[in-house]
Amino acid sequence: MKLLMIVNEDRFFLSHRKEIALAAQKAGWNVTVVCKDTGRRHELEEMGLKVLELPINPTGMNLRQELRTWWFLFILYLKNRDAVVHHVGLKNILWGGLAAKLAGVHGVINAVSGLGALFSGDKMGMATKGVLAVMRFSNRRKRVKVIFQNNEDRDLFLQYGVVNESQAGFIKGSGVDLNDFKYAPEPESETLKVVFTARMVKEKGVIELIEAAEKLRKDYEGRLEFWLCGRLAVNADAVPREELEARCDGKYIKWLDFQKDIKSILEQCHIMAFPSYYREGVPKSLIDACAIGRPIVTTNSIGCKDVVDDGVNGFLIPVKDSEALAEKLRILIEDKDLRVRMGMAAREKAEQEFSIRKVIEKHLDIYLRLKTEEN
Repeated sequence: MKLLMIVNEDRFFLSHRKEIALAAQKAGWNVTVVCKDTGRRHELEEMGLKVLELPINPTGMNLRQELRTWWFLFILYLKNRDAVVHHVGLKNILWGGLAAKLAGVHGVINAVSGLGALFSGDKMGMATKGVLAVMRFSNRRKRVKVIFQNNEDRDLFLQYGVVNESQAGFIKGSGVDLNDFKYAPEPESETLKVVFTARMVKEKGVIELIEAAEKLRKDYEGRLEFWLCGRLAVNADAVPREELEARCDGKYIKWLDFQKDIKSILEQCHIMAFPSYYREGVPKSLIDACAIGRPIVTTNSIGCKDVVDDGVNGFLIPVKDSEALAEKLRILIEDKDLRVRMGMAAREKAEQEFSIRKVIEKHLDIYLRLKTEEN
């Protein structure tokens, strides 16, 4: 049984899809991961996974590069028509779905893990409509399943006829290993730490978080720190290194770049702040914070609001509102008992909704049904 997992980059695979691939391998699937090597390919190979280099620009829109990605997948699928193919992310769904239909691949899973900047505006542009049209064409065949992480994305695809009801599945987020990410009481420290974990992209709310930190500086500098954990991005909405370094003083506001051991970072912190207005799926950052038992302040936006019950395990705020963010952070900074209660509620939510075991079981079931489904 062949399974091809198409993911933009090796580091995303390691943080979001590794457990699913290893479980499929254990269940007897011949798993090949197709992704861009950012320097961590060897980690996949050390797990016994086959790896193919995917020629892709994850954030670019150069037509020649896009066609190169499509052509690579088309040739790959011609050689593996009997496989089940699992596309993760919008660009892979777009080109991989089209290639799979034209090549006649046996079964296809399209995992919508957020729709990003292309779908973030109030009005739908020509490029967005074009993407929907291509996906609608690709999905009009048997043995195609589309997995959504939130209801808004599902409803959008149904509204525009990209999928039908029988094709649409739902798995709330990428899951978290609750045996690894165990509940950890907040650290006993005179200095409270607010953490943000994501790429340094404006739509993730980086600037709003820094603005909120500045609003709180006068009252809390010396006993509060903001930790910004995430790599620089290369797309048009990226926060430039120069601006980030100018805004972060290294003491009160710290940019810590990419952190491989995010569990340790969360255990050292007291509050998760994630003011994203990017069109998320369900943010892995928030799921991980829930599992560790940290109260969360995030936006009442697609994907983010699926992790926080307002007033129970954190607070929901309007998008692009640094004042509201500062206000809710102040409440949590001043009230340890509230932080503890919300953190425990977060852990309970993780146990009920975000266990990686449930995510794996659902994926393996879909793989098997696609493999055994008749023409």
